[in-house]
Order: sequence, then C-alpha cells, then structure tokens
Amino acid sequence: MVARKLAVAAIAALPFALAAVDHAQAQARTMYDGSWSVVVNGQTSECQGTFNYSVQIADGIIGYGSEASVSGRVSPNGAVSVRVVSGDQSAAGSGRLSRNFGSGSFRGQSSGRGICAGSWVAQRIGG
Repeated sequence: MVARKLAVAAIAALPFALAAVDHAQAQARTMYDGSWSVVVNGQTSECQGTFNYSVQIADGIIGYGSEASVSGRVSPNGAVSVRVVSGDQSAAGSGRLSRNFGSGSFRGQSSGRGICAGSWVAQRIGG
C-alpha cells in the first residue's frame, strides 16, 4: 500500500494529475492538456510493480483526484515537474511529454521506510 501511494505520488504524480477538464472547453489551453494514461514502474524493493492511472492536465497544471496533495506543471516545451505528498510519504517526478507520449522518473520515501524509485510512461487518451 505504501509502495503504491509512493508510486502514485511520484508519477501520477508524475505529471499529470489534475482537476477534471471541463468538457465545455472546445480547445485545450496547452498542447498537453487532456486525459492521459500513465504507467508507473516501481523499480526498488520498497515499490516494485506496475501501476496504471488515468490523469488529467489542464492549462499545463498537474493534479490528481486522490487523497494525495499533488502540485506540478508541464512547461511549454513539455518538461514535467511534479511533487506528491500523502501523510508521511512524499515523492517527486520529472520527465518530458511530447504531443501524445511521455516518460520520466520518480523518487520518493516515507518515514521509517526506504526509498521508492522508478520510471513512468504516459500516452494521451483519445484525440
């Protein structure tokens, strides 16, 4: 459970988690706005496994609809920077998005536990 939250944090953290995009908006404000499918791969003993998430990017702002506090942004050139905090757990993720794909890495930890680290890949969902 801790591993999953750290993975969520870092990734879904990772570059994407936001408030839901308003369906009334005909066009996104940045080329990265919209729904994304993110696959997080934990690669340390504290968070081994693969986790899948559906996230949103709105106006380049990263957020996630969960109990975790997510802050982050996608810059105009696609650079992703995100931080996730949930209780005594925190993680940071970074990477890069193109118009339809992206990838990066994350690293996090919680008190009394080891380091959780790994990678993430993302793909835009829909048009």
